[in-house]
Amino acid sequence: MRQVAGIWRYPLKSARGESLTAALVENGGLAGDRTWAGVDEADRTIGSAKHPRRWGGLLEVRATGDPAVIEVAGARHEAGSAEADTALGEHLGRPVRLTRTAPAGLRLHRLLPDEPGMVPDWMPETGPGQERVEDVGGPERTGRFVDFGAVHLVTAGALAELGARAGHPVPVDRFRPNLLITADADPVAGAELVIGEVVLRVLFPTPRCVVPSLAQAGLGADPAVLRTLARHYRREVFSAGKAACFGVYADVVQPGHLAVGAPVTWA
Repeated sequence: MRQVAGIWRYPLKSARGESLTAALVENGGLAGDRTWAGVDEADRTIGSAKHPRRWGGLLEVRATGDPAVIEVAGARHEAGSAEADTALGEHLGRPVRLTRTAPAGLRLHRLLPDEPGMVPDWMPETGPGQERVEDVGGPERTGRFVDFGAVHLVTAGALAELGARAGHPVPVDRFRPNLLITADADPVAGAELVIGEVVLRVLFPTPRCVVPSLAQAGLGADPAVLRTLARHYRREVFSAGKAACFGVYADVVQPGHLAVGAPVTWA
């Protein structure tokens, strides 16, 4: 039987999040998920571990709760406070301001992985290992600091298959999903998932960046993850072309409550 095996939310974009036993799903995603982001006061871009040299330190920061509390170097600060901004800026080595409001023309820095197969088809002008600054569409769509879809989910079957191909188990934490579903394979684009009173509609496979390979949340760096994704997981994403993908994005059709153990159905 398909069911919810795990629930996570990440109050601060690219920071460590928290595991939940139950959650409220709103129109824009899980309540409290990715509602905050760090803004680089120098160039007005938002913080994303997609560029590890600039923002990889966010993966050492923990964000919990709604309203959110940020834990930096063992000290806890309320998100939005001057103390949180100061602590985060000192940790990252640059002036940073936490915000709940997406700046106009929202952009972020990205470092493409060295694996050629990890470069999406729609980035032909950028090669492996190169940097780029790109627009972020998720906040305009959902009101949250997501890359695109309101909810990100992975399935246990796909995770087991990835581990077999990589030659070792790959923890679900590397992909920072909102939901882990006990299913043999991912639902296809257009499928509607019914989880109790919640209904989600799958958009497309989730294009992956460098983050799953990085050291984070007690895990060491694992470049084999990107090599495996590049070799076996290039998928068509809308009409934009192919990218190395894992998991799927979904939007919320019907909000409501869900919990670990809830049955999941889709056509």
